[in-house]
Amino acid sequence: MMRWMLGVVMSLWFVCPALAGNLDARAVNDAARPEKQPAADKITAPVTKLQILLDRAQFSPGQIDGKLGENAQKALTAFAEQNGVGFDKTIAPELWDKLNAASEGSVLVDYKITDADVKGPFLKKLPAKLDDMKSVEALSYTSPLEGLAEKFHMSEELLKALNPGKAFDKAGETIAVANVPARRELPRIARIEIDKTHATLKAYEGSGRLVAFYPASIGSPDRPTPTGTLKVTGTNEQPTYHYNPEYKFKSVKSKRPFEIKPGPNNPVGSYWIGLSAQGYGIHGTAEPDRVSKSASHGCVRLTNWDARVLGENVKRGTPVVFLDAPTESSAKQQGKAAGTRAANQSSN
Repeated sequence: MMRWMLGVVMSLWFVCPALAGNLDARAVNDAARPEKQPAADKITAPVTKLQILLDRAQFSPGQIDGKLGENAQKALTAFAEQNGVGFDKTIAPELWDKLNAASEGSVLVDYKITDADVKGPFLKKLPAKLDDMKSVEALSYTSPLEGLAEKFHMSEELLKALNPGKAFDKAGETIAVANVPARRELPRIARIEIDKTHATLKAYEGSGRLVAFYPASIGSPDRPTPTGTLKVTGTNEQPTYHYNPEYKFKSVKSKRPFEIKPGPNNPVGSYWIGLSAQGYGIHGTAEPDRVSKSASHGCVRLTNWDARVLGENVKRGTPVVFLDAPTESSAKQQGKAAGTRAANQSSN
């Protein structure tokens, strides 16, 4: 019997390395380049390290979840192109080295949970429908775990996997988190390009050099993203969401305008960048795991932290070019017409 039990334990060790304690801060910080492309649905130490390095290099993988999914591959491809290195199914040694050289310090660090992290108030449950959100006093986080995960650009699943047995609602508890900066300063952004086909946003400086890359959710067929060139009209931290019945969202029953109060779980997230077309903007989201994987209601949706970085580094009047316009001439006409309309800073 003992021999049989020992065999089961050893099998679990090899089949489920994360359960055997293989996914910890040391494993991630010391992770070597994966020789084969990791599975897209499995959390691994090398991919966790890869995503954090991409985030720190301004090539956002969206939510850091430890998996080499679509957004991580988009960011890795963009970083490879920027650095003149090929990326296909495997991560070349040169690409891994350049990524490691782009920033300094451990990718995971210890963090002591503060009183502010657990103070709240927290929502008992986030309403699923816009109609039900209008009576909520603040669209806050639903738990300290959600707030901590977003603070460090991580998925709740990865944060829990790295910190088994830890209490995320207890001030003074020390946990392992992604070592990402709270604030970032980018070179002056001269142009933003939104690729509707590939669901990405790129920011360029005046010389044409790419300075930031983000995965993005783009408009849906019933409320498509604009075409042509618009301009940034302003930014707003902690925006209020204004619903206009003219949007005619299928999920909304109200025939009257209403407002939804600010918070990270607001329909437009915790940051808004207004554009020169009424009702359109670049903004955050309450669902960072769905960025670029689901359509928006016409606007450009980023994670809350990516929207904040972009918003804090962009100026009024910066051109925003929507790629994949029908024709060059129609795109110019659309942009010129849109530029004469007042921006509504709080629509989705």
